[in-house]
Amino acid sequence: MGNWFVNNWFSAIIISVWMGLNIFIFVWFYFTYEHGERFYYTRHLLGSALAWARAPAAVLNFNCMLILLPVCRNLLSLLRGSFVRCSRTMRKQLDKNLTFHKLVAYMIALMTAVHTVAHLLNVEWLNNSRQGVYDKLSTSDDSDHKTTYLNPIRKNNIQIPTYFVFTSIAGLTGVIITLALILIITSSMEVIRRNYFEVFWYTHHLFIIFFAGLTWWYVIGPMVIYLCERLLRFIRYMQNVQYRKVKHHCLTPIFPGPALTERFFLQIVMRPSKVLELQLVKKGFKMDVGQYVFLNCPAISQLEWHPFTMTSAPEEDFFSVHIRSAGDWTDKLIDIMEKLPEGAQGPKMGVDGPFGTASEDVFDYEVSMLVGAGIGVTPFASILKSIWYKFKDNDPKLRTRKIYFYWLCRETNAFEWFADLLKAQENEMEERGMGDFLTYKLFLTGWDQSHVNYIMVNMDQETDVVTGLKQKTHYGRPNWDKEFEQVRNENPTSVVGTFLCGPEALGKVLEKKCGKYSDVDPRKTKFYFNKENF
Repeated sequence: MGNWFVNNWFSAIIISVWMGLNIFIFVWFYFTYEHGERFYYTRHLLGSALAWARAPAAVLNFNCMLILLPVCRNLLSLLRGSFVRCSRTMRKQLDKNLTFHKLVAYMIALMTAVHTVAHLLNVEWLNNSRQGVYDKLSTSDDSDHKTTYLNPIRKNNIQIPTYFVFTSIAGLTGVIITLALILIITSSMEVIRRNYFEVFWYTHHLFIIFFAGLTWWYVIGPMVIYLCERLLRFIRYMQNVQYRKVKHHCLTPIFPGPALTERFFLQIVMRPSKVLELQLVKKGFKMDVGQYVFLNCPAISQLEWHPFTMTSAPEEDFFSVHIRSAGDWTDKLIDIMEKLPEGAQGPKMGVDGPFGTASEDVFDYEVSMLVGAGIGVTPFASILKSIWYKFKDNDPKLRTRKIYFYWLCRETNAFEWFADLLKAQENEMEERGMGDFLTYKLFLTGWDQSHVNYIMVNMDQETDVVTGLKQKTHYGRPNWDKEFEQVRNENPTSVVGTFLCGPEALGKVLEKKCGKYSDVDPRKTKFYFNKENF
């Protein structure tokens, strides 16, 4: 528990405060409607269903006020800049914005369910009261007004419960925003978001209808902030972006020869890695290591914006992204770029950003563990490039004295575009007598028999037969207990920052290892977990 507390104490406080406010609001409104004198007659008609409808409604209003704030990216970047001199713990919370966004959404879904069930009972009980099922008080009307009734559901054939629900303002807007919420939540499921991103993207914009049906004074503030956010995105979209370079990556073997089987040749030579590198230039664009941008290509879709971590260093006069084939949008973009003539400018590209991530803090640690999975290596490309420049410029502000880098890939063709950077890092560190500064390990988690045969024939080569690096590729998944134990032994008194850009399952494993191998004694090794969130 002590190790867990080291990494999560501030998050636990924030969640506890949020939950406490939700509970307080629910209880306050529940007792207000359950025991308040002003609601005596309504309670007589509805019983406890009145309180069970109004208390969740109050919690809904509170959370609908919060739901937009975690997705205001420019607001979060502004806050990150304001927290530069604050502790890493404070800034880490802003990197969990999407996690909080989901928690608020779950609360909205739960309270919507309770609120809806209670109102279904309300409508039924109002109707029964008006039909005289209970007592005479339930059938009373306000005789001073011809069109105003204490009970809005009346005996005639028109004002039946179903008609009331679908014709009254409260009933009709309630039905519409509930349907919109159901579509938003169901399309946000992980399986749909990962495999059918367009469905998720377009359906999520039903939030406009959802907010239009809410009580406006609860959401007017966040809506103004969000509208300013969208206006800023539009201004950035209109700014001109130039293509400096477009490159398609394809892996070639380091030691081709008779030992290379035809099947393996087709596997790693003829098949492209389907990674597109775009080097872009935009006036006034400034970035930091590990940051990301949102890209929009109107030739593919006017509305879709997709996040990509930048692989360039702040010291370079351009910014670059590496885009892997991962869906319809990326496939279409790669196809468009493949058809471009040599040296031609690509289609119009809108760029929104840059935005801060946890990786910005990598240089705040004396020792850092960088873990990338597949294309998740992109933020660490930026970090390693920036370190290279800092060494060349003898930057006195560089605190980092040791980096451990781990890259996990399923296929050999994923290594190609990043291998050149690692080669340059190897040569640079050796020339400066700092060969121990960077320790890196590459792990290939998928292979077949032809690959095994090829590796066995070329085992005596000084460099790796696929990547050309001096560090040989490991086969299989890392033994994280062994890796963390090694880092702790080599750095017995250090604070180690562990950074991941990869799947959630791997994140859970690494977070547990950070807790397991952190020492409660402040004089000994501690691991702090940081994860990229999109």
